[in-house]
Amino acid sequence: MIYLRALARLARLLGVLLSCLIPHLIARRRGPSPWPRRFLARAARATGFDVRIEGTPLLHDVFFIGNHLSWIDILALGGATGTAFISKDDVARAPIVGWLAAQNNTVFIARDRRGAVSGQIEMVRTALAAHQPIALFPEGTTGDGKTLLPFKAALFSVLLPPPRSILIQPVVIDYGPATPLVAWTDGESGIANALRILGAPGRRVLTLHFLTPFDPGDHPDRKTLAAETRARIATAMGQQG
Repeated sequence: MIYLRALARLARLLGVLLSCLIPHLIARRRGPSPWPRRFLARAARATGFDVRIEGTPLLHDVFFIGNHLSWIDILALGGATGTAFISKDDVARAPIVGWLAAQNNTVFIARDRRGAVSGQIEMVRTALAAHQPIALFPEGTTGDGKTLLPFKAALFSVLLPPPRSILIQPVVIDYGPATPLVAWTDGESGIANALRILGAPGRRVLTLHFLTPFDPGDHPDRKTLAAETRARIATAMGQQG
């Protein structure tokens, strides 16, 4: 049954992709396309998750900062807000996934190249100039949904000084009882993780908690800014820090 459920959900995902692809290719000839957001929202539902929103997300001139548990995070947050994402550049080279990510204006960066940081900051600033929301998962990897990992402060540099009136809005991604299902286990492959999630019976709720936005310009440096953002998310998750 696990394999049958996974195949059925994969078929739904393929159907969602095909239904959105042609309208997107037509729409982007005239300007920004609304279809990547629609695709992500429908894809989240096709995987078996109903996305619930708490709080009020900003929809432009905002930098979303969130905890990271699963690839489902991208479907849910992108579908709810239309945000683009900052991602490792190896995603750009992944078959199909890299192309799909590019359609949503993903900013691909090489996090391991110290000398490239200044150029990457300019890439993010250019993306912010388009007024599309930008989302960053500053833990740099997926967590277990219980412990918030340290935030990598380097890319917070793009917000100091802010290029214009841009706010940070922290986001808590909460899978509730489904957290053990989506969290990666040690040594688990991407295929095994996807099979486990897509093959699970029933539907589940994923809640996006949008916290109060704040002005990054009120903080003197990137480390302080990263610490403040992490503290707000940790508090909302019920952690001490």
